[in-house]
Order: sequence, then structure tokens, then C-alpha cells
Amino acid sequence: MIYNIIGKKALALVCLLTALSSFTSGAERTPVKAAYIPLADHYAGIIAFEKYRNEMKIADYSIKRMKSWPLLRAYFLEGLSDMAFVMSPLAMDMYRVSPTFRWVGQMHRDGNALAINGLINQHVNLPLKREDRKPDAKVAEAYSKVKQQLGRPSQVAVPSLLATHMVVLYKYLKDHGKTLGIGTGTREDVIAIAVAPAKSPAFIKRQNSKGIPASFEQSLPWADVVETNKFGHVAWYSKDVLPWPKGHVECIALASDRAIKNKKEAINEVIYYIHQAGLDIEAAREKGGEAMKEIAAMIRKHIPEHNEQAIIQSLRKDLNVINYKNLNVEIPGMKMVMDLAVEGGILREPINLDAFTDSNFSTKITEQ
Repeated sequence: MIYNIIGKKALALVCLLTALSSFTSGAERTPVKAAYIPLADHYAGIIAFEKYRNEMKIADYSIKRMKSWPLLRAYFLEGLSDMAFVMSPLAMDMYRVSPTFRWVGQMHRDGNALAINGLINQHVNLPLKREDRKPDAKVAEAYSKVKQQLGRPSQVAVPSLLATHMVVLYKYLKDHGKTLGIGTGTREDVIAIAVAPAKSPAFIKRQNSKGIPASFEQSLPWADVVETNKFGHVAWYSKDVLPWPKGHVECIALASDRAIKNKKEAINEVIYYIHQAGLDIEAAREKGGEAMKEIAAMIRKHIPEHNEQAIIQSLRKDLNVINYKNLNVEIPGMKMVMDLAVEGGILREPINLDAFTDSNFSTKITEQ
């Protein structure tokens, strides 16, 4: 009887100590929540979560998938996440309105593409191989021909009217003497409308069913999704429109001022592992085969709409249309995007990039 009482007390004590140990262990790690959109742009954030969240000593890292850029913008600015992965013009516009956060790193370089449906491609006749598809004048001229046929400009879907994709489109059309309407217009050669990335393949399908020429400029792998599923074509990649040493600035990592003040070490650890995850993706591209399938499997846990083939096509080493190296902040690259965005009427006005940027979270590993 006495033994049973002692045994029960000992067992209760062990359970209490285990619970306290778990509580203490959890309390020692600082929660860091990051908001993201289902894009190849944010793969490094996903891989960091899948591979390294349990190795982090300081940060309790979690990721929150958002349905659209407006929702992500509101979610982050309302303080519901510590970090957000955001397109650079949108981030600059957010900062213009509410300078309560800083740019602390990049999520990738390059990484978006123009997709066209067959009704536009009949004027273009794209080369069979993706690597041979370049931003020459053919798609730009096709937009003008389609406008004549329809009696109005066709629509090109972009993730946001404040997207880097808008800057790429503006630059491409400008290079070929064409114009881009923002949201509405009748005189322009093509009109950009906002369509959430995950809904962009459905946009092309819907226009196909109506017999309407259409296109979208979205982050990878959405353009590859429409091609691998045979209802659209990749026309060109952004890296060839906006060439920049090591790749142009695109989606960037933001951290709130409050998180930087109260969770600096944890934010620093998360960024370190995002940079490491970027290098892991690059290593898998080099190896190919099973290594790439493992990366794709981790991504598809969070973004099942990205089929394995589209992920692998987007990350092809020979195309090199997106990369996850050199992810530290880089003001000259951001200034190039900002200047074009202001020139094209995408951004209302420039911002102070020095105030916007916090380089204290830079790592050396990403420069490998």
C-alpha cells in the first residue's frame, strides 16, 4: 500500500518535471511567425521551416500561408506576424504608408515569367525549348494585334498592381515601344489586372474557354504550371528583361520594428537558416534527381498546387531563371526597381532606401 502511494507520487513528480521541462524549453525559444504567399519566391522560407525549425536554438519559427497580397499586407501591418516575404514595390509602398518595419534580406533573385495562352501564341510561335524563349518584340507586337482584333486591350494578370512583375512588364513593353495600362485603360497595348498568384492558372483557363487572348506575368512556378498542364506557354523570364548582376531584386524579407527590437537574435537566426535553405535548394539543383524530388516534396507539403514537374522545371539548373544566392540586402538593386516603378507610375513616389534597409541581419553563408 505504502509502496503504491510512493510509486504514484514518484510518477506524478516525474510527469510534473517533464511538463515543466517542456514548458521551460518552449519558453526559451522566441516565437517568430512569417507570412508568405505560395510562390517559388518563398521556397527558401518553406525549406528553412521543414529542415531547420527544430535545429533553431533561439527562434520558434513558424510560417503562415496567405491567400493574397492584400491580406498579407494587412496581416503584417496589423502586427499579426513578425516577418513577411513581400514583393519589393509593394514593400516600398507599405513603407511609404506605414514605416514600421525594415528590409532585412532577400528571399531570392529573378524568378518571374510571362505566360501566354494559345490565342496570343499564334501570333508569336514560341520556340519549343524554354531556354530559347527571350523577350524579343514578338509578344509585344502580338499584344497590339490582339488589341486590333478585340477592339480593346487584352488583359495580363499580375499578382498585384504594386508587384515587381509590373516593373518587368513596364520595362519589357517600353523596350519595344508599347504601353502598359494599370488596372484600366483603352489606349494602352495591354492592361494589367490584379489576380492572386494561385488563381492565375484558372484565369488563363477561363479566358481560354471564352476564346479570349490572355496572359499573366507571375512568379514561378505558375507559368510552368500552365505549360506542364498544357493550357498555356512560358513566353519569357524576368531575368532577361531586367538583367542585374547576380539577379534582380524581387521578393524580400521584412521584419517589424517591434520584432527587431524585442526578437533581434531570433530574427537573425531565422534569416541565417533561410539563407542556408537557399543554398540547400541550389545544391539540390546541382545534384538533380532525388535531391530535387526531396525539395519538391517539402514544398508540396505547404503548396500542393505546385506539381512536382512544375517545381523542377522552374528550378532547372540550365535555365537558371531564379536563384537563392546572395540574399543579403542590396540597395543599388532595389533602387533600380524603385526608379523604374516610379517612372512607370507603379509607385507614387520614391522612398528613403537607407531608412528602409537594415543590413544588420546580413550573413556570410549566402555569399558562398
